[in-house]
Amino acid sequence: MTIDLDQARIALQEERARLVHQLEELGATETGELRSDLDFGGGFADAGAVTAERTEVLGLVKTLIQRLEEVDAALGQIDDGTYGTCATCGAEISPARLEARPASIHCIECKSKT
Repeated sequence: MTIDLDQARIALQEERARLVHQLEELGATETGELRSDLDFGGGFADAGAVTAERTEVLGLVKTLIQRLEEVDAALGQIDDGTYGTCATCGAEISPARLEARPASIHCIECKSKT
C-alpha cells in the first residue's frame, strides 16, 4: 500500500482548518494567544470560577496548539519529501497508521516510547 500524498495533504489541510476554527471559538490565535477582548467575567465573588474557566480554556488551547504543530510538521514533511518517515528513527511509518492519523510523524514504536 502506497501513500497518496495528495489525499494526505487534503486531510491535513482540513484538520488544520478545523483546529484553527476551534482555537478561534475559544478566543485564541494560531499561536495560542488569547484575544484581549475575551471576557471571563470580572465579578469579585466569581474570581474562583473565572480562574477555573480561564485555566480550562488555556488547557484546551495548549492541546489544540500541540495538534496544530503536529499537522504543520506533517505538511512540512510532505513539502520536503519525507512524509511517511519517522522523525525519530527514520523508519517507514505504516500506511495504515498514516491513513488513520495523517498527522503522524512518528512510527508506532517511537510514539509508544514518548
